Amino acid sequence: MALALTLARRGLGRTAPNPPVGCVLVRAGRVVGRGWTQPGGRPHAETEALRRAGEAARGATAYVSLEPCNHHGQTPPCTEALIAAGVARCVVAARDPDPQVAGAGLARLRDAGLVVETGVAESEAAAFYGGYFRQRREGRPFVTLKLATTLDGRIATRRGESQWITGPEARARAHRLRATHDAVMVGSGTAVADNPRLSVRIPGLAGAQPLRVVVDGRLRLPLTHDLVARARAHPTLLITRPDALPDRRQAYADAGVELAEAGVAEDGTMSTHAIVEALGARGVTNVLVEGGSVLAAGLCRADLVDEIVWFRAPRLIGGDGVPAIAGFGLTHLDSTPQFVRVASDAAGVDIVETYRRAT
Repeated sequence: MALALTLARRGLGRTAPNPPVGCVLVRAGRVVGRGWTQPGGRPHAETEALRRAGEAARGATAYVSLEPCNHHGQTPPCTEALIAAGVARCVVAARDPDPQVAGAGLARLRDAGLVVETGVAESEAAAFYGGYFRQRREGRPFVTLKLATTLDGRIATRRGESQWITGPEARARAHRLRATHDAVMVGSGTAVADNPRLSVRIPGLAGAQPLRVVVDGRLRLPLTHDLVARARAHPTLLITRPDALPDRRQAYADAGVELAEAGVAEDGTMSTHAIVEALGARGVTNVLVEGGSVLAAGLCRADLVDEIVWFRAPRLIGGDGVPAIAGFGLTHLDSTPQFVRVASDAAGVDIVETYRRAT
């Protein structure tokens, strides 16, 4: 099962809205087939493993990181493929919460006479599928906030200079982080000021390009911006207000930009909950938020940040620099979002810390 989960990781950021799954076929103590969900979400892991195993799959045990599907979509059910191949036993790490599956896959396998076991490496699978489970159960993706700051939490000098606070090793690692997410999101202020491409630009990962997302209530992103100009080659989603100017919306659509709406909160700003729900409706299971400080503040205020990956450079800017997270109106410590540090290591001269939401 550990191998199945490792194989599943190969699909991170490439399979949404389908989950990345790993499958290992074992017969007489020997691995006879292995597979993982292919880019775009199909073929599924079980199909790939069965294809590689051929006749050796008959009588084998299938170790699958997530419950096999049992419904007809663009491909036949994986349960039927396992049954037809003569697999004798199926070991599953976690049940699939998708209403189209939700135990039906396990039931179908049992009805066909397979020995079915569940819960092997279940906690590891639950952590791995955190984004997929959240999207299926709550309609929103797992939100990771990426910060690249000085030791005192600044992302730019008072004049706006920000390139480069962190070193090349940290920046390469940030690109690898993008490659494991379905989408990378920024606010329009960051998009206009920094002109980011939000793409993965390191050798070997050119095919792992996340959906580029810009939150832009006033539609101020220039039509000449890379995020617009290359939208047909590299999909871009622009989330805006329902009352955004129709002519401006049409100009983005004509350029190949996908648009989605997010409702307005009581204070007149775009609802942060509506923003992440728009991503969930799009099929995004995990999103990497790379700025700016206002968007980060809104997500923190709404307690929607599930994880923080913090790159810290060994330098100081001071209190007149731009903070990584804008003020969001808290007055009492007991109402602050709280996190637990789960990892800490070096990336060149910089430190990378990972925090998870405290439960």
